[in-house]
Amino acid sequence: MNTTTRIAGSTARITPHGEIDYDTLPSLRAAAAALPPGVTAVIWDLHDTLFMDVAGLHLLLEQQADPRRETSVRNLARQPLGLLVLTEEIAPTPGLARLRSTLGSDAAAA
Repeated sequence: MNTTTRIAGSTARITPHGEIDYDTLPSLRAAAAALPPGVTAVIWDLHDTLFMDVAGLHLLLEQQADPRRETSVRNLARQPLGLLVLTEEIAPTPGLARLRSTLGSDAAAA
């Protein structure tokens, strides 16, 4: 999994390039773990992720649960957005609701 990380001040933008599944989790977790301590906000930019399975949901929820950083998600393609929405409908949790609330207006385009 190729991942781009850009840091501006206390905000990091992590952009995975490709599918998110169980096999890609270690590199994505490593990208988040490698962020400097001064990063207090992480944006997961998924514009280049056309497919995500439940492993991607686990990744985003575990990142969102980190009390040291505010986590948001941007630019979800149709399939990852559909997975998030469906999961929230089937098994609503506060974590999923918080993730969904970070999507902003870009979710309407998917």
